[in-house]
Amino acid sequence: MANDRSVRFLSALGGASTSRVLNLFRIAADNADNPEHRDKPLFASPVINKTFLIKHRTRADESYLFSAPRAVATKIIIPFDSTDLRAGGRSLFVDQRGYTDSLRDAGNYNTEALERDMSVLRLLNAVPSLDPFLLREHLRNNKIDVSSSYFAISEGDQERMHAFVSQEMSKLIALAGGNGSSSGRLVTAMLSNEIDEKLEPLRLTLGLTGNDFREGVFSWRGFLYYKWSMGKFWPDVMGVLREINSIRPHGALTPEQKIYLAAARRNIIEMVRDNGNHVNKALSVYDASFRDLVEKQTPKTFRDFLLSAPYMFLELGEKLGAISHIVSFWRYRFPVGGPANIDGEELSAIFQDFSCGFGEKIKGESSLIKKPVVIDTTAA
Repeated sequence: MANDRSVRFLSALGGASTSRVLNLFRIAADNADNPEHRDKPLFASPVINKTFLIKHRTRADESYLFSAPRAVATKIIIPFDSTDLRAGGRSLFVDQRGYTDSLRDAGNYNTEALERDMSVLRLLNAVPSLDPFLLREHLRNNKIDVSSSYFAISEGDQERMHAFVSQEMSKLIALAGGNGSSSGRLVTAMLSNEIDEKLEPLRLTLGLTGNDFREGVFSWRGFLYYKWSMGKFWPDVMGVLREINSIRPHGALTPEQKIYLAAARRNIIEMVRDNGNHVNKALSVYDASFRDLVEKQTPKTFRDFLLSAPYMFLELGEKLGAISHIVSFWRYRFPVGGPANIDGEELSAIFQDFSCGFGEKIKGESSLIKKPVVIDTTAA
């Protein structure tokens, strides 16, 4: 059984979805009467289709779970009671040792459904972020047809994303002597799930093979999405950091808690700043290579970018996802204008979670934070 702090933390996740958390528990509740959600589930197992998927920075004491070291893993959190998160839950990682047997037991699978869901989980494990746009693109590219209810991208955000990509592509269309309708066709092709003949002239210009071009275009979409996302949520980052720096938990604090919370505030603010700088540098690489293509009409730099983009994309998604998670979760837990009521133990748990997103462990953490929300299930 999870302890009181961890139960409260899992309960807090009940309404939250961020770039690091895919909240299938909430999606299922919100779509109980949605026939498309029922007919096109993300997972065949009803149990797994009501879990939490979390991009988790692995700790040193978790390395034994995997056959090879990994910095980030996808954790599946399975509530003990699908109607009451206060009961806590257990977890397993995608591709941990004994993964197949652990997943089969957790999801009550037959063989065919197990193979299908393992395939989907590995696809989700391969992307650096659980942002809905990227999930939708990745699944569609791999011919996985699921309900749109899993990708909570508002119609307004979809329109703004389309407008942003149109603005970027207009530079390329102008170079080719095209017009507005040409730009619209290219944007539609860029954001569609097919890499078809509409993009063939671009592939030939860049001199890329089919697979390299497909992977490069997917990562290009990701860079465009991250660039758009930075403009969308970065203004909120400073406000959230100011609140993190100023929030004071209610109730008495132990000396250890005071030391930990003070150190955590400084570390989180520094990590957001440093990782934000890294994201901006990565995006500047894209901007420079795209500028060479458009202004200098030299495709080599952009071709090299597309070849390296899948690797850069993973690191960029990890860092931006950690920052986005902080903003999204903080705003969920502390809405603007609402009360900031929290005790020292829960605030320490939230700070621990934020720090783990960057792979950091703050001094004093182990003595303050009890066992996490879940019980890891590993094969003997």
